[in-house]
Amino acid sequence: MKKKSFDPLPLAKPYHLKHKVKGKGEGVDKNLYKKLGINNLIIFCIHSVTEKKERCTFERLIEECFSLFTEVFSFPHLSKWPDSRKLDRPLRTLRRRKLITGDPQKFFSLTESGKKIAEEITKTFRQRRLQI
Repeated sequence: MKKKSFDPLPLAKPYHLKHKVKGKGEGVDKNLYKKLGINNLIIFCIHSVTEKKERCTFERLIEECFSLFTEVFSFPHLSKWPDSRKLDRPLRTLRRRKLITGDPQKFFSLTESGKKIAEEITKTFRQRRLQI
C-alpha cells in the first residue's frame, strides 16, 4: 500500500499556478530581464499595477513581481512560491533615492523620476529587447 505524501498547504497554490497570465512570463528571456536589476523590475511592476488603475499595495506588488518575473522573485529552492523578503531592501532603497513613495502598510506609487525610469523600461519591453 502506497503512503500518500503530506502536503501542508493543500489548498494554497501559488498565484502563477492558479491564474495563467496570458502573455506574461511566457517566452521571457530570463537572462535579459535579470540584467535590468531588481530595483528596475520593482519600478516596472509598480508602474504596471498603477497603469491598471489599481492601488499598488505590498501584497499586490508581490503578486505582480512574482507573476511577471517568477525566477527573480521566488525562493531559491522553491520556485513555486514568492519570496517577499526580496522586496524589502530594494523598496527602502527606491524610497531613499526618491523614485517611489509609500510604505508596506498603505500603498506604493512612483515619483516623477520613477515614472520616467518605468517608461524607459516599458519601451525596452515593447521593443522586444526583453520580450515580455
